[in-house]
Amino acid sequence: MRIEQLTFTRFVAAISIVIFHYGKDVPPFNYLSFLFQQANIGVSYFFILSGFVMIIAYHNKEKVHFLSYMKKRFARIYPVTFLAAILLLIFKILELFIYPAKSDLSITDFLLGISLQQAWFPAKALSFNTPAWSITVEWFFYLCFPFIFNRFYKRPNMWLISTITLVIWLISQYILHYFLSSSFYMGFPSASHSLIHYFPLLHLNEFLIGNVAGLFFIKHLRKIKKSNDLMIIALLIITVIILKYNLALSFHNGLLMVVFVPLILLISCNNGIIYKFFNLKYFVYLGDISFGIYILQKPIFMLFKGIFTKLNWYQPELQFYISVVFLLIASLISYRYIEYPMRIKISKLKLFNK
Repeated sequence: MRIEQLTFTRFVAAISIVIFHYGKDVPPFNYLSFLFQQANIGVSYFFILSGFVMIIAYHNKEKVHFLSYMKKRFARIYPVTFLAAILLLIFKILELFIYPAKSDLSITDFLLGISLQQAWFPAKALSFNTPAWSITVEWFFYLCFPFIFNRFYKRPNMWLISTITLVIWLISQYILHYFLSSSFYMGFPSASHSLIHYFPLLHLNEFLIGNVAGLFFIKHLRKIKKSNDLMIIALLIITVIILKYNLALSFHNGLLMVVFVPLILLISCNNGIIYKFFNLKYFVYLGDISFGIYILQKPIFMLFKGIFTKLNWYQPELQFYISVVFLLIASLISYRYIEYPMRIKISKLKLFNK
């Protein structure tokens, strides 16, 4: 079961994160700086959506078989993650020879990245391919899901599961905000910042919240189809207002689930104009290539930063937009010739019987 209208939202989240990293000071995004300075909330949306989608994909299974399941998850994320790491390694080796004083090449960082381990080590969480910290977290979710599903979700007690998940969410928010206001927190960049923002256990609440939303959708909403356009727009406006008038809260670790969960549910049940727009094949395809957009952003932007530096061009707007165009092209090519074909090939490998 695939809910097509959610796919385009992946692209929106991915491109917003790219703008957060590289374009928040570039017109026209600088005029909405309060939004794009906080666009890293797109990662939190990814985590919640991932939990939701896992339930949609496996709700009719009597049991999730760990090895065959992990093979499919590996096929989903690893080929392009590895491609991005290899590209970065090549560019960093070139940088070592061209600008040795600027080089931060580390084989340890590379190995942590390709083994999907970097976020477990706070000092290394943003090393090498910076956005890949979230892939470490996602891989952790994948490892947990079969055990959680087989133990709690086959015949779920919704009240119990929802209560436990809410408690985990509240504890996660308390830990984040307590340490942000304590002497322990040394600001960005620091190991303390990485520990409370990128450590996988502190993001488990988001995945579990997505799971609960998925269980609720399957039980109560999957047969409901109606126009929710006005409610979706209202939620988006509420999100903008929250970001505009943020009262020193951090949304990084799932606090915005209060709008993301209803947004996901409303989009999933929608059959209005937004549904028709999000289901256009080109927009669905943008959603399909969104993982490439997210994970390839650093090597592509590093490449064009190097080119512009070598040519002595200081044109940040032009550099940003050229990089985005090539990022989209690279993501499309990698999806068509690497990500999708490798996903099919790896999934079909007869390594496990179940």
